[in-house]
Amino acid sequence: MSKAFLFVMQASAYDGNKIQEALDIVLITAAFDQKVSILLLDDAVFHLKNNQQSEQVSSKDIGALYRSLELYDIENIFVENDSIITSGLSEDDLLVPIKVIRRQEVGILFSQFDYVLNG
Repeated sequence: MSKAFLFVMQASAYDGNKIQEALDIVLITAAFDQKVSILLLDDAVFHLKNNQQSEQVSSKDIGALYRSLELYDIENIFVENDSIITSGLSEDDLLVPIKVIRRQEVGILFSQFDYVLNG
């Protein structure tokens, strides 16, 4: 029986290997036919920024990982509205389609999942 997982990410895109490892766990979870969604808060919004230059920080392009999520049937990427505003980004600046939620809706979102995990 499939369970619903929400992975919550707050760290910046190239903060060591933490984000790459978290995205690997996201993909592994989805590969086992679980319902997987992602919520990006704060600096994690930059994970989705177009035209990332990961080679300058000697890191894997996490943008490529986000573009591959659809192959794993991961279609719900939620981004908190205040985080987008603070980052100075708009939805047009992002690699993949997102669903914007308000900060006060985060708790409601959590209640819709069997497991909420910090990424």
